[in-house]
Amino acid sequence: MEPAQLTDRAILALAGQGARDFLQGLVTNDLGRLSPGKALYTAMLTPQGKILFDFLVVEGDGALLLDCPSDLREGLARKLRMYRLRARIEIEPRDQLGVFVALAGHPQGRPAPYAERAVTFEDPRHSGLPRRSIGALAEMPANLAGPAGYHALRRELGVPEGSDFGSEKVFALDAGLEELKGVSFTKGCYIGQELTSRMKHRGTARKRILTVRAEVPLPPPGTLLAAGGQEIGELLSADGGNGFALVRLDRLADCSGPVTAGEISVALVKPAWLDHVHGA
Repeated sequence: MEPAQLTDRAILALAGQGARDFLQGLVTNDLGRLSPGKALYTAMLTPQGKILFDFLVVEGDGALLLDCPSDLREGLARKLRMYRLRARIEIEPRDQLGVFVALAGHPQGRPAPYAERAVTFEDPRHSGLPRRSIGALAEMPANLAGPAGYHALRRELGVPEGSDFGSEKVFALDAGLEELKGVSFTKGCYIGQELTSRMKHRGTARKRILTVRAEVPLPPPGTLLAAGGQEIGELLSADGGNGFALVRLDRLADCSGPVTAGEISVALVKPAWLDHVHGA
């Protein structure tokens, strides 16, 4: 894809000696896997195992940098400050930094635009997603495309984000966090860990988020999906004729006939990374 600035993303920084240990006790992934130039995808959950916030974490600029939706950054900061207690950790927005994708990296024989001084890393969720860069806005290329192309590619690959599934609505495993490398089952405790582990070991995660496509604009989020007279899921997000839906895979496998969202005929697209999931 073409280089772009993700203007709908923002950076929250956690600085201080205890930042890594602090975050380790709160999120689904293992911060022990984090290393320079290697990012993690992770989430904070409710005690019931539903996703509050999902974000990427990378080291840089003397801190842990949390790449999160811009409209949820303040809510994420408030939640982290609530748990900080006496820990000597600074939690602050870094508005001087921006998030970019598909830049060419360092300018050693490569065409511009490039990110010479940015923190650049592969997106850990899916190999088809473009490389990301976090850098000072004053030093990064200007006049880049916005995030529309990135989100179109993300939908094509079937990779949902918090902007699709919202907050406190979807269980971590239903959102594909395991397949998208966003959860560790070997790390220590974190909020929501007990229920997430139980769902994993009992195999009770029957739902997954699938891509939805239609020839006409999709109805609003919350619209029920049905097939063969049976309810099989719910539309989570819509952008024109494309979106995401939370679908019961067992019901989808058992039903026959066309799938509808309200009165609209739709197609459900299973991403390749869900091939191993029973009933998908």
